[in-house]
Amino acid sequence: MLAFRMRQKDAEFYFVSYPAEELLRKVRFISRYYGGRGEQIGGETPRRESDDIERYIRSIERASQAFQRDLSRRKIRQIRDFYRNEAEQPLIPGAVLLFTPEALEFAPLRGHERTGDLAEPRQPFLIIDGQHRLAGLHFYLQEPDADRRVDVPCVIFDGKTADFATEMFVVINSTHTRINKSHLIDLYERIEWGTDDLKRYAARLVRRLYEAGDSPLQYHINMLGGRSQQDLWINQAQAYAEVHRFAARPESEPWITDGRGRSEERGYALLRDLLRAARGAFGEAWGDNKRFMVTRDTTLKALLRLATDVVRGADRLGIAPGMDLTAPLSGVCAPWTDLARDFRREGFYERFPAPGQAQRVEKVRARLAREAGLG
Repeated sequence: MLAFRMRQKDAEFYFVSYPAEELLRKVRFISRYYGGRGEQIGGETPRRESDDIERYIRSIERASQAFQRDLSRRKIRQIRDFYRNEAEQPLIPGAVLLFTPEALEFAPLRGHERTGDLAEPRQPFLIIDGQHRLAGLHFYLQEPDADRRVDVPCVIFDGKTADFATEMFVVINSTHTRINKSHLIDLYERIEWGTDDLKRYAARLVRRLYEAGDSPLQYHINMLGGRSQQDLWINQAQAYAEVHRFAARPESEPWITDGRGRSEERGYALLRDLLRAARGAFGEAWGDNKRFMVTRDTTLKALLRLATDVVRGADRLGIAPGMDLTAPLSGVCAPWTDLARDFRREGFYERFPAPGQAQRVEKVRARLAREAGLG
């Protein structure tokens, strides 16, 4: 196919024009699938009637290694109707971004270094950006009076790793498109560019808190991809915000690094041991006891935030990075046993009055820190 080769920094990519019907045969619609408890990206409630769009979306392949969201039925219908009603303006003025991990052969035309023949990939393209536009085009072309003289501008990226497509998707969708925050956090674990290294690290710590057998929060974080049938105490995005806040503090660096850089083991051990100490101190108030607010998002966010107070008071507490913190932190948190009654559900919001959750989390943190001698 005829293509125009572009170069930016060390990267090469291609501009091509595909006839719509031909392009739809060469792309692969796929969405990220997590399994368990019906969790999917998008959150849209399916229509009751089983129309063509509904059946089409249900047939789309889902895979744990994909990076796309579930398609929105409403958006597809809106785009199809736009194609149907627009007669004079371009239907798809913006380029669709496609990706193939294959290194495509490019043969320049004689005397034209940038223009040439680009080989087709053996497998269908993945769609980095434009799934809804192409899905709407698919349904528009099913109509008997559709104008099939539609060329689709495309930008093709080839020969990169799958993480490159994930990075591109995050860049595009973390700006103007509103998607589930936990979706982006889940993808941070696969991003390679340096500016997001801390985000990737924090995302891994949250996943460790969810998965590890010795974590007091095991299977109690509402994770995308979680398969837990237990009560969920805190959302992935909420836990991530606190863990990332802690990891970004300059004083936290010795506690999350070793000689080789950031250490998932060290960072997790500190958070785990702090939560273990809290569990021991709160006793029966910890867990699925509905009469208490200890294992609800407000208190758990405050407990994760206390990790910063712990590292700031390390000298006074006699603790150091890399040591077993179980015993010293249990002693620090012991006064919370007498504080448990203040975390009863009844009257909790009156005992910790605040205009919003952010302020209430800080009030809870300050109270816990003061009782433990950390503040």
